[in-house]
Amino acid sequence: MNSDMTNKQPEHETDGSEKRLLPHISPPGMRPIVQRQFGDNAEKYVSSEEHSHGEDLQLAVKWLLPTSEDSALDVATGGGHMAKAIARHVKSLIVSDGTPDMLEAARHHLQDAGVQNAHYLVANAEALPLLDESFDIVTCRIAAHHFLRPDRFVAEVARVLRPNGRFLLVDNVVPDDEILADFMNLVETVRDPSHVQCLSIERWKSLFAANDLKLTADRLAKKIHPFSSWLERMAPSNAHRFATTAMLLEAPEEVKTHFEIIVQNGGIQTFATDQWVALSVKE
Repeated sequence: MNSDMTNKQPEHETDGSEKRLLPHISPPGMRPIVQRQFGDNAEKYVSSEEHSHGEDLQLAVKWLLPTSEDSALDVATGGGHMAKAIARHVKSLIVSDGTPDMLEAARHHLQDAGVQNAHYLVANAEALPLLDESFDIVTCRIAAHHFLRPDRFVAEVARVLRPNGRFLLVDNVVPDDEILADFMNLVETVRDPSHVQCLSIERWKSLFAANDLKLTADRLAKKIHPFSSWLERMAPSNAHRFATTAMLLEAPEEVKTHFEIIVQNGGIQTFATDQWVALSVKE
C-alpha cells in the first residue's frame, strides 16, 4: 500500500502462518454498539444472500467504469461484497471498516476469493485516516444508515476523492411520507440497536451538493427481504425479535402496502424496503 494514502495497520501473529489485524483497535468516534453488533454477527454478513448478491453490485461496476489505473476505497465494507466486485478492475483497493472483527471476516472472504490487491484498514467512516485527494473511486454499500453523522461521512468522501473522482453509494432510504419514514426507522432500531437513520433521497442529494459531489446517475428500487434471515441477522434477543415482528404484523394497511409485507399462516414471509444506488462525481 502506498505510504502517501495511509499508515499501515499493525499486525500480529496468531499461528505459524496466519496474520490478523490487531483485534482491539478502536477508531476515534466509533460507537461501541456498532462494533458489538457487527463484531458478533460478522460471519452472517459474509454469508448473507441479501448482501452477497444484488443487481447493485453489477450496476456499481457498470457505472463506476473502474480501470487498472484507479485507486479505490470501500468504506464500511461489511462482508466485503462491494470490495470483491470492484477489486479485479482497479489497481489498488483499501478495504475499511470500523469494526475489527468485521474487517477480519471480510479479509478472509476476499483472500479466499483470490483478491490480492487489497489492503485493510480499521477506520471510522466519519473520520477517515487518509490523505486528501488519494482516491479515484470511493464506495459505500448498505452501511450509511449506521452512521451518526452522515454529513461528516460525505465530507470525508469528498475530501479523499481526487477531482473527477467517483463516489458510489448504496443504501436503504425512506419515503418522503413522514409516517412511513418514521415507521421504517423505528422498526430498524427495534431490530438493530446500532441503526441510526435511513435518510431520504432529497437529504442525500443535499449532502452531495454541499460537498461538490454532482449526482450523475441514480436508481431507486424495492429490495425484498426474507423476513426470518433479516430478523435473525442483527436482532440481539428474543425480545427484539418479538417486538419487531409485532410491529410489522400490526402495522396500518397503508404501511403494509408500501413495505409489501407478505403474511402467510400468521407469519411474515417477506417485506420490502427502498434501496437507492447513486453515482456522483467530485467537481
